Amino acid sequence: MLVKDNNSNLRIILAVAISFLFIVVYSYWQKPATAPLSPETSAQSQSTQNAPAPSLTPKSTAPISTDSASSGVIATITSKDFQIDIDSLGRIAQVYLKDKKFTAPSQEGFFAHIKRLFGFASTPQVPLSKLPLLGADTLKPLEVRFGDVAINNEAFSVPYEASTNQIELDTTPQTLVLTQKLKALTIKKIITFYPNLKYDIKIELDHSNLPYVITSGQRPVADADGYAFHGVLLETSEDKIEKFEDKDVKKLEQFNGTKFIASADRYYTSLFFTRAPSGFDAIVDAEAGSKNPLPFVSLKGNASIEGYIGPKDYIALKQIYPILTDVVEYGMITFFAKPVFLLLNFLHTYIGNWGWSIILLTLIVRIILYPLSYKGMVSMQRLKELAPKMKEIQEKYKGDPQKLQSSMMQLYKKHGANPMGGCLPLILQIPVFFAIYRVLYNAVELKSAGWILWIHDLSVMDPYFVLPLLMGISMYIHQVLTPNTIADPMQARIFKLLPVVFTLFLITFPAGLVLYWTVNNIFSIIQQLLINKMLERKKALEIQEHHEHHHHSEKK
Repeated sequence: MLVKDNNSNLRIILAVAISFLFIVVYSYWQKPATAPLSPETSAQSQSTQNAPAPSLTPKSTAPISTDSASSGVIATITSKDFQIDIDSLGRIAQVYLKDKKFTAPSQEGFFAHIKRLFGFASTPQVPLSKLPLLGADTLKPLEVRFGDVAINNEAFSVPYEASTNQIELDTTPQTLVLTQKLKALTIKKIITFYPNLKYDIKIELDHSNLPYVITSGQRPVADADGYAFHGVLLETSEDKIEKFEDKDVKKLEQFNGTKFIASADRYYTSLFFTRAPSGFDAIVDAEAGSKNPLPFVSLKGNASIEGYIGPKDYIALKQIYPILTDVVEYGMITFFAKPVFLLLNFLHTYIGNWGWSIILLTLIVRIILYPLSYKGMVSMQRLKELAPKMKEIQEKYKGDPQKLQSSMMQLYKKHGANPMGGCLPLILQIPVFFAIYRVLYNAVELKSAGWILWIHDLSVMDPYFVLPLLMGISMYIHQVLTPNTIADPMQARIFKLLPVVFTLFLITFPAGLVLYWTVNNIFSIIQQLLINKMLERKKALEIQEHHEHHHHSEKK
């Protein structure tokens, strides 16, 4: 069946609409069945300590006593940026982040924000004094479980002793020694803490061949967002990333030669890694009831491992160990989003402001796509000029689709017009749009990152909806300036409504994303004005040459 030229604009509409629909569907597809737990509510909702240990070889350990949940803090490691609490079972009980970037209030829902904007909210939003990363009753980092049931039960009833109860970290690493004396053996955890939230742990046992597992803990629960990845991921010896999402783990799985294993939410992670080429043996078990993933590393006797717990900051993770940057993921388009983030981060290194970096990134994208954009805009202008001839051909051959198709193709070829020319630049921008969307949504670097005036956080929606309105206005102006060949009245009305639809659609999107789209529209307007003026001059020159040629012919 013939695809008429006025459908080329409809294709543009559909391309954009489908791209936005994809974002929404993809976001909901990523969303867990229920919202992640906050540190405050997890204590009432989860009880990982009561769950059986993973099915190890030898036989699994017995269920753990509920007394472990009430373990007190025996040591505290503090710095200007964080605080780490160690409990009497030798685990990291809690990690607090102090930087205002992390303690800022989280984004409200749209209607809650409207109520606050117009003064109907009952309580003001206030920043936290410090942000707790871990749930109150979840599986804690550095918990050790033994395959021997008797030893395991005793290990969860005998408290550790700490070499000191307070460590102040400045610029140099410091070591804490935790000792647990059981009937059959003595366990030592020698933990060296670093100012960048990295730590090394060395475990010493009296029995050198005793098997056990140690965990990096259940994922942080500091971010209550429901659209990002929450769960466990690890990197195998084949450089393959395996992901286990919350509520989706059906059985225990084991991996040899693992490079790292990480529990992660949108912005934060708790992980173990090794620099040894042979890697380590990792286990991902399912939490009883919830089917949430529980990460473990299988060890034997005296052993050492490195860990990190904190923000998924790309540069910080790279400085610790480059492969850890794989913990920072952007969903199914990570392969494309990561280079976009690296370019954005490079620009930010020199500019120092994420908003201006986004604007410069937009300009770079426009420059790269300029040749295609130029051809597309010129093609659309030619299609507009050919509209009367196209209508004549359609009327002439409306009963003969093949002849109509052939005649239209000849017309396009003769005048150098391409019906799809206007779609290609837009389609090529869709991956960039997706990438920026995921970067703004997932990159902790942009959390609480301001731009100018009222935009204090580019990762959340514009609090006063100014950018979405500017985006809609700029989209409408660009629409007016763009040559339009839509003949069908219904399609024309849909096309005119797009700025309104997109404005409403983007109201709750991150301000940084709307900034990108708005600036992109402004650059498109400038480019369209320049091309329109250039084509007008070219057309005037052609008319002048035609008149001169006609006048010269008459003289002859």
